[in-house]
Amino acid sequence: MSPSDFADRGEFAPLADGLGDPADPGNRPARLAVGVVGTGRVGPALGAALQLAGHKVVAASGVSAASRRRAESLLPGVRIVTPPQVLAAADLVLLTVPDDALADLVTGLAATGAVRPGQILVHTSGAHGVAVLEPAAAAGALPLALHPAMTFTGTSVDLARLAGCPFGVTAPEELRPVAEALVVEMGGEPEWVPESVRPMYHTALAHGANHLVTLVAQAMELLRTAGVAEPGRMLGPLLGAALDNSLRSGDAALTGPVARGDAGTVRRHLAQLSTVSPDIPAAYRAMARATAQRALARGTIDETSAAALLDVLNEEKQ
Repeated sequence: MSPSDFADRGEFAPLADGLGDPADPGNRPARLAVGVVGTGRVGPALGAALQLAGHKVVAASGVSAASRRRAESLLPGVRIVTPPQVLAAADLVLLTVPDDALADLVTGLAATGAVRPGQILVHTSGAHGVAVLEPAAAAGALPLALHPAMTFTGTSVDLARLAGCPFGVTAPEELRPVAEALVVEMGGEPEWVPESVRPMYHTALAHGANHLVTLVAQAMELLRTAGVAEPGRMLGPLLGAALDNSLRSGDAALTGPVARGDAGTVRRHLAQLSTVSPDIPAAYRAMARATAQRALARGTIDETSAAALLDVLNEEKQ
């Protein structure tokens, strides 16, 4: 069953019709019974945000002791039951499970008849659009993909961070007003991401955020080796300014020896890195190569300087 079938039958019309501007509190959906399948770091926080907006979380499912503790902390008094029982109790279900577990979960729920026609199913995976919800949509569910572009702690801190948080929104066009209204209710800002580019969207976020954590951790390790007692305190202002400059100016914010074509300095860096764990020199070489290519493309360095840099970066470890 396609989203146009829902439109023809008008099953989602009570939610979508008349919403208008989702930022207008008068245009919000009717209050919904909410279920959370997967009480990792994301689900309880989004459930709590929906409760603050006036919806009611009626059931949740979680397996580990840690996930149950998160549910008890952020969703006190909510029943912890099985996923089918969550769907039986809820009008709106948050599927907040790991990316690789989502397809099997949806297929299993649809196969067992747990999905009801007109039920809103929302997954929060950045890697998937709504195609992964097709088995549930075929059973009459209304599929939405709402991905908060934020890292979660699994604590009440996340609720404050949701204010103004961008959400990657993918949905059938007919359900777009509902999806965007729900994001606004959680305090976020909807950003439309077409189904076809959802993998690229998630790749960009993972490359930026996940690899940034690794990069910062490596820099802190090197500073400790250099005798700096509080590397975070030293790196904070520098990295904060670098992030701000790069978000504002892109490649124009490049500074440092690679951007200047200082091959000798890069060689000395590599000599120092040869004394530390092998993952840091490999990361340095990879990032320096990429930086050199971008500096060359921008015209910050010329081809001769770029070639000298690449020669150094391609040398065997000393």
